[in-house]
Amino acid sequence: MTKILLVEDHEELWDSLSRRLVRRGFHVVMAHDGQDGIARARAEKPDVILLDMNLPIVDGWTVARTLKGEGEPTRRIPIIALTAHAMSGDREKVLAAGCNDYHPKPVDFPQLLEQIDDALLNGEEDS
Repeated sequence: MTKILLVEDHEELWDSLSRRLVRRGFHVVMAHDGQDGIARARAEKPDVILLDMNLPIVDGWTVARTLKGEGEPTRRIPIIALTAHAMSGDREKVLAAGCNDYHPKPVDFPQLLEQIDDALLNGEEDS
């Protein structure tokens, strides 16, 4: 079963998104701030990380850079940024921080599922 780490601090989004992912057959692990997201990524070794960029304690930008850092056991885990930032250039900034893909909020669930599938396929190619 594919394990997804959902790092999101807004209860309404984490609740609805996690339930929809579980109904699609994913195992969902949750973190509600960036510090916990880093710890859970290291401990749980998810197949994909869905990462809000505006998080308390440690922001998503720092989480992505940390998890993709040199020597990190998490650096090959695909990260899809979930962000309300949809301005020109934001996608490039997210990718430069270490994320593999970008999904603007509000979440388009069918599109997000495609991005998760793509991340899983590309992650297998990198192994």
